[in-house]
Amino acid sequence: MRGRRRRDPRETQTPDDVFAEMLLAARELLAVRSPLDAELMVSDMLGAWWGRRLRGGDVEQILGEGLVDYAAKAGTPAALTLLISVAYLGTARQAAKAEGAALALMESDVARPRWADRVGTVKPAGCYVSRDIYGDQDTVVCTFAYNGEDTHALVVVVDYNMRGMARDAWVSSQVDKLLEQARLEAAVNPMLRFEEIEPQQARALMEFAMKATRDSLSRDRRNAPRLVSDGYSAYHAFARSRIKALPPGRKRPAPPHSEAPYSRDRRAMLAAEFLASDAAENLSDPSAASRCADHIIDYGCDQDLGRPLRVSPVKCETFLLDWLPRMVMLRPAEQEAMPHALAAWVRFAGPRTGLPEQGIRATLDAVWEATARFTEAYRDPATFGLDPALVERLLPDGDLSALARRAFAFPLLQGVHGSIILDTLNPADEGDRRILLEIDHADERDRPDFDEHLAWHEEIAARLWEGDPPQMWEAAQRLLDLGHERHEVLHLLIEIAERMGDHPDELAAALADIADIPDETSP
Repeated sequence: MRGRRRRDPRETQTPDDVFAEMLLAARELLAVRSPLDAELMVSDMLGAWWGRRLRGGDVEQILGEGLVDYAAKAGTPAALTLLISVAYLGTARQAAKAEGAALALMESDVARPRWADRVGTVKPAGCYVSRDIYGDQDTVVCTFAYNGEDTHALVVVVDYNMRGMARDAWVSSQVDKLLEQARLEAAVNPMLRFEEIEPQQARALMEFAMKATRDSLSRDRRNAPRLVSDGYSAYHAFARSRIKALPPGRKRPAPPHSEAPYSRDRRAMLAAEFLASDAAENLSDPSAASRCADHIIDYGCDQDLGRPLRVSPVKCETFLLDWLPRMVMLRPAEQEAMPHALAAWVRFAGPRTGLPEQGIRATLDAVWEATARFTEAYRDPATFGLDPALVERLLPDGDLSALARRAFAFPLLQGVHGSIILDTLNPADEGDRRILLEIDHADERDRPDFDEHLAWHEEIAARLWEGDPPQMWEAAQRLLDLGHERHEVLHLLIEIAERMGDHPDELAAALADIADIPDETSP
C-alpha cells in the first residue's frame, strides 16, 4: 500500500507568505551594529532557496526578485535595510532592482541604520591557500576589512576529487588565529602546504570552483545535499559578493599536477608506457591489466581535470568504490585485476608527480583497504540474473550506468516473435532497433499514423540509449515512481519532445520540470 505523503508546511506557503516571514526576520537587521553581521544575515536568508528548482521558472527570479518587489512595496525601515543588503549580495538582476527600490525609499526619508552606508565597502587585505600534497583539496582564505575595521576572512574549500567544485564555505572574524593555525599545521605536517597567493589568482580559483558547484548541482539535483556542506548555501551569496571585491585579470590557476590535455593517442601511449614499466611487471594478466589501465587513465583525464598521473588515497577510493561500480562494466578477469593494476599505477605515477614515499605508501594502503569493499560494491550485471550475452548487447560500450535506461527502451530482446528470433537482433543497430520497436508496438499497428508514431518512439529510444539529454531518463524514472506504466511514460516523453521541437535546451528544461514533480506518495 502506498499512502499520501505528509506535506511539509512550507510547501503550502505562497511566495508572499515566505516573503512576509523574511521581512519579519529582517527587523533584526535594525539592531545589528556592523555591516558584516547584516550581510551574513541576509546571505543566510538568500540561501534558503539556493540550489532549489521551481517548476515554471528560475528560482532566483521568482523568489529572489519577488522578495525585492515585496520589500519595495512594504516600504518599512526593515525592508530598506534588506534592500540595501540585497543590492550588494544578490544576483545582478536582484541587485539592480534592489538598488533602485532602496534609492526610492531613501528619497521618501525611510529611516535606515548607520551601518547601511558601509555595506559592501570592503577591501581585500590578503589571500592564502592551504593545499595537501596529493592535490585533493585547496582551502582558500581571503581576508577583508571595512576601512581597516571589522576584519574578517572568507574560507572556501575546493575539492578536486569532485571536479574542482566548492564544497564548503564559511566566515571567520578571528583572522590572525585562523592564519596562524594554518601556518602551524603546514609546519608540522609534511603533507600540507600553506602559501600566500595573488588576489587575482584567488578570485579566478574561487570563481571556477563556485561555477563547478553550480554545474554539478544542475547535473545531479537529487544528490545535491551530499555534494556540499550543510552551511554552503547560507554563505553562498556572501562568498559571491566577496569574490567580486577581489581584482580580476587572471585565468584559473591550473590544479596541482595538471598537464596539457590528453588526446586519445596520448592516453594510449601513457598506457603502453605503464604496462612496460617495472611497476606493472608482476601483473599476471596483461590483457586485463591493459583494459584496467585504460579505465584508470580515462578516469583521471575525464573526471579529475585532466590529471591521470595524480594519485591519492581519496582519489583511488572514489575510483574503486564509486565511479567504477556506477559507470563501467568489468569482466570477471578485469574485476580480479583492477586492484592490482591500480596499486601498480600508484607505484608508477606517484614518483612522476613528485609524491613523497610517505604519500605513496598511504595511497597503496588505501587501495588494499578498499579492495574487499570493491568486490562487494562492484555490481556485475550477471549477479542480477541477467544473461551475459544480453548485457553485451545492451552495453557494447561497457557503460554500466546505461543498463537500466537501455533495458527500459528495449524490453523485448529475448525469445521468438513469429519467425523473428529476438536474441539475434542488435538494439545498437538502427535497422534491428526499428524491428524491436515494431514488435514492442504491434498492438498499435492499426493507428492511421503508425509510421509517424513509431518514428517518435525511435527518437525517444535513441535518446534513452545515448542518455541525451540526461534529464529524459530522470523524467522517465520520476513518472514510473509516480505509478505510470512504461508505455504511458514513453508517450508522455514523446509529447514533450514533440512540443519542444528542435530546441535541446528547452527540451532539457521541460524534462527537468517533470523530474521535479513533488511526490504525493510515500512507501
